[in-house]
Amino acid sequence: MTDQQRTGRTGGRTERRARPVAGAALLAAVLAGAAALAGCTPDGAAGTDGADAAAAPPANGAVDQVSADRLAADPLTAVRAAADVTGRSGTAHATTELVTESAEKKAVFTGTGGYDYTKRIGRLEVQVPPGAATTGKIVEVLLPGTVYLQNSGAKVPEGKWVKLDVRQLPDGNLVSGGATDPSSAAGALRGAQKAELVGTESLDGVALKHFRGTLDLAKAADATGGRGGDGLRMGAQTFTVKEVPYDVWLDEQGRLHKVVEVFTFAGVAGSKEAKDQVKVVSTTTLSDFGAPVEAAEPPAADIFAMKPTESPK
Repeated sequence: MTDQQRTGRTGGRTERRARPVAGAALLAAVLAGAAALAGCTPDGAAGTDGADAAAAPPANGAVDQVSADRLAADPLTAVRAAADVTGRSGTAHATTELVTESAEKKAVFTGTGGYDYTKRIGRLEVQVPPGAATTGKIVEVLLPGTVYLQNSGAKVPEGKWVKLDVRQLPDGNLVSGGATDPSSAAGALRGAQKAELVGTESLDGVALKHFRGTLDLAKAADATGGRGGDGLRMGAQTFTVKEVPYDVWLDEQGRLHKVVEVFTFAGVAGSKEAKDQVKVVSTTTLSDFGAPVEAAEPPAADIFAMKPTESPK
């Protein structure tokens, strides 16, 4: 069975797809509704049919370490290889920022945490801005194709987690969790279609090559494969600007230190008018490569099962 077929069916049952985000409610509404979507997931749908693919290496295989000269000589190859080169570092500390803006509203989400590229698991604490449906911070545990959320809604008991399959989210959880998880942010670069060297810049005392271009999320999903590609594929279907702009900063080894990706979706379902578009600027910064990362899947006893008719609000 292909990944595309897995996306549509699980265990012989057809999944119900979430509809695109409606209204200019920005990410706060999506965050508040995330747990409700979990209640609509068919039994066994989340995280059941891609375990082998999630544990396997990316579909495009290992990439040789990229020298500084090669970075400059072949920008497109360097950008596409960044996810694999970074993954061989094993782990990294991550900081995230998501700035979402429509004609009427603007919100900023910030997060900190880490990602273990060997175990394919990460953990982020995302600070929710004032005025959102939930308050304080949302804790997220990220695996290929699956995200666990803590403090995601008023009806979720304190300390409990909600489990979501990213295929139940219109954007594949690229933006709806208030952060683009470090694996997806890097994986999106596998779909780079254009890349140019902007120059050499310093970030935290490290000389980095700055590249700029556009990427295709559908091609990135195909190159990534398995459950790791599911979120990228959902985003490709939902976002209205298919040539996603990006800026990326790589060190002399080709590792990703910072990436900025700009996603756009229709705040009014089906609308292509500029006034109805919501722009999301996602920034992921990686550091402390190889340092220990604390991230574990929540125990089954701590997972809150919400009924299909319930809302987390």
